[in-house]
Amino acid sequence: MPRSVDDILKHADELAARFENYEPEPDQEMDGGAVAALRGAVQERAEAERHILDAIRQAREAGMSWSVIGAFVGTSGEAARQRYGGKVA
Repeated sequence: MPRSVDDILKHADELAARFENYEPEPDQEMDGGAVAALRGAVQERAEAERHILDAIRQAREAGMSWSVIGAFVGTSGEAARQRYGGKVA
């Protein structure tokens, strides 16, 4: 639904006022250190998953079976194939 320029400017002014008048409540604020640690851990996990996928791709190209790969990643061969098969093919 198209909006007029006046509607858009009015909405922008409302958002600016909400931002300028915002008073955080201490019980709703997040600890910056905890947030940074969590973001870092999630990023490390994503990098580790990429490394695992690269290693599994290399293992499959070398002829390694899914049962052996499953043993390395701590699961059954079938579970490893289901989880990684479509991502490394």
